[in-house]
Amino acid sequence: MIRLESDFFKQPTLLLAELLLGKVFVHNTAGGRLYKGRIVETEAYLAEGDQACHAFRGRTKRNRVMYAAPGTLYVYFTYGCHNLMNIVSEPEGIAGAVLVRAMEPLLGLDAMQKNRGTGKKLNLTNGPGKLTKAMGITLAHNGMSLAGSTVFLEDGTLLPGETISSSTRIGITKSTDLPWRRYLAGNAFVSGTKPGTAGTRKKMLLES
Repeated sequence: MIRLESDFFKQPTLLLAELLLGKVFVHNTAGGRLYKGRIVETEAYLAEGDQACHAFRGRTKRNRVMYAAPGTLYVYFTYGCHNLMNIVSEPEGIAGAVLVRAMEPLLGLDAMQKNRGTGKKLNLTNGPGKLTKAMGITLAHNGMSLAGSTVFLEDGTLLPGETISSSTRIGITKSTDLPWRRYLAGNAFVSGTKPGTAGTRKKMLLES
């Protein structure tokens, strides 16, 4: 597949949340293990006007990576047990990121099953905390660039029968009215369904 360059990430956050769907996330570990997962669900977060965003009240030690260059990984620890992975999206100095909420596992399934302690393929990466554990993403990846050789994205495709849908975001208590979740309707690895506030629409197939 074609590797995506830095310019791909220089998009407004809401647009990037959609463009990431179908793309393939690659983790090439230091030990030589290779993981690949196809992104099937995302959520957008912006500092301005979004109380659910970590940077809503300004820059802190925890959220400083959100102000980095587009294409930087923002990984944070939450609920006392999960690492969540985001891709920084806005121009450097402006906080915005896209949460990678679910993937379809493509490569490294045996290792993913071991990491997750389950043999059920559908349950490996269908959630933001599940996918990081499955693919070995930890706080050590926070601030890492997707322009490097350890983590990066490859171009991908929407499959026949898949359409891009949107809804309000899941698992938050603030700014719950914003329709900033994007997902591939028709894909079995999406983390869950939620009534959409914007309709499903067809997308042209992207060449891999």
